[in-house]
Amino acid sequence: MKYLLDTHVLLWHVRDSTLLPQKINNLLSDPLCTFFICSISIWEIAIKMNLGKLRLGVSLLDLFHILRQSEFVFIQIEDEHLLGLLDLPYIHKDPFDRLLISTAKAERMTIITSDENIQKYEVLCIW
Repeated sequence: MKYLLDTHVLLWHVRDSTLLPQKINNLLSDPLCTFFICSISIWEIAIKMNLGKLRLGVSLLDLFHILRQSEFVFIQIEDEHLLGLLDLPYIHKDPFDRLLISTAKAERMTIITSDENIQKYEVLCIW
């Protein structure tokens, strides 16, 4: 099974946060699954760090090193993901999340998210 992590799930996992349900922690440990991080999530993190809205306790470069040493697979934004935005109803206003939704749809992935707005789309989600 292929899973795409929403940005907050990625951050909670890296921080070993108690906000991440045990069910999701167990899933993230499943060696039979492949977990993807979209480059849009890194972009979102960088912007929020730059605006002072997010403090990680590590630099963005350190975060890259942590993620590259993990089992996560990075997925870049492709034309197909951008074109898919045109087919999405305007339920969610967050451009980062809209691109995650479009990417998950195009790549036939399930999004791991607690975001109820993402769950309103015709995309597989788990929480």
